[in-house]
Amino acid sequence: MSRAFADICFTDSVRAAQHRYGSRDGNRGFETAADPRAELGETEQAFVAERDGFYQASVGEIGWPYVQFRGGRPGFLKVLDPRTLAYADVRGNRQYISVGNLDADGRVALILMDYAARRRLKIWGVARIVELGAADWPTALPAEAGVERAIVIDVKAYDWNCPKHITPRFTEAQIQPRLTALQLEIERLQAENRQLRDALGADYID
Repeated sequence: MSRAFADICFTDSVRAAQHRYGSRDGNRGFETAADPRAELGETEQAFVAERDGFYQASVGEIGWPYVQFRGGRPGFLKVLDPRTLAYADVRGNRQYISVGNLDADGRVALILMDYAARRRLKIWGVARIVELGAADWPTALPAEAGVERAIVIDVKAYDWNCPKHITPRFTEAQIQPRLTALQLEIERLQAENRQLRDALGADYID
């Protein structure tokens, strides 16, 4: 058995490149792994549920790839079950490049990032469009103002990436507790300085 992502990605030209650059032997393990990683485990599901954005790649009819960032509240990308993801597609610039691509070819690749922890999850799947109001609209998704359709993704494979080249980045919410602690310390020191100046009285020279 092989990893599902290797079945998708390790084409003849990719294997040839691995041979050429000396990594073929190191990559053979993906083709003999016991776990195919074709459905999301508990760790992967939890990771997805915590994300407030991801990158989605699709391919147009003339072969050009298109990458789009999708963002929302943490958890807007829903795990419907270990093999199904879905998100509500909201109105944007109305170019509909991803939508058009998916109408022609549903294959997508997602990259989900946790910059602070330097973690990256790659997911391959086949997406389909569910129009707002359709009988098969996923009940886990909102049908609020601005939502135009649902994108439902049949997961085919996933893999975790090496963190080596991920530059840590932090959101305002992640750094706010430390900023608050620093501000409180500054205020404490300022109050202490005022008390010392008052105690010194006229002898204090600024």
